[in-house]
Amino acid sequence: MPPIPSRVLLDQLNWRYATKKFDPTRKIAPADWAVLEQAVTLAPSSYGLQAWKFFVVDNPAIRQQLLAASWNQPQVVDASHLVVFSVRKRPEAVDVERYVERIAQVRRTPVEAQEGLQKSLLGAIGRPEADVDTWLSRQVYVALGVFLSAAALLGIDACPMEGFQGPQYDEILGLTARGYSARVIATAGYRAADDKYATLPKVRYEVPQVVEHI
Repeated sequence: MPPIPSRVLLDQLNWRYATKKFDPTRKIAPADWAVLEQAVTLAPSSYGLQAWKFFVVDNPAIRQQLLAASWNQPQVVDASHLVVFSVRKRPEAVDVERYVERIAQVRRTPVEAQEGLQKSLLGAIGRPEADVDTWLSRQVYVALGVFLSAAALLGIDACPMEGFQGPQYDEILGLTARGYSARVIATAGYRAADDKYATLPKVRYEVPQVVEHI
């Protein structure tokens, strides 16, 4: 498969910005959204455990409920899609077993061949709960980065958002009962024609100021 031309990659990353105002009349085509869902599931995670879930809130009434829990930021209701990036709360041995079985299924190897990995994973999730939660929260941000970059390459606008009340999201969406907890959200769709931020130059330091070779 030929690589994406470097100019195209940089052009799209320069084109993207944290969209503040979406056009509520424009929706992401189902085929494009399906690609984004596949892209985010391909994000890397520690050990490959994937102790996360990405909740796509389709119901407009529920999104309206979430608005107040999002400091009334209009992107939550105006964007085509809203994704809640969530982590597994206190993973258990059954989660490790499920992952090991998935490895065996996909790679057609005996479950026993993953004994070493299984022991390492059990040790990792057996650490203090706060440490495990921090570990998993960092990983879900990797998935967010993949989502934002993939959207940009598809010409889809997105906005990562930490300005929301996680406990209220968990309650409204019933995430706690599902064993998950919201960590960050992202809206996606298409920028409004009058979004003043769309035409502002991207402010970044020059490469030598942020990349240092040792």
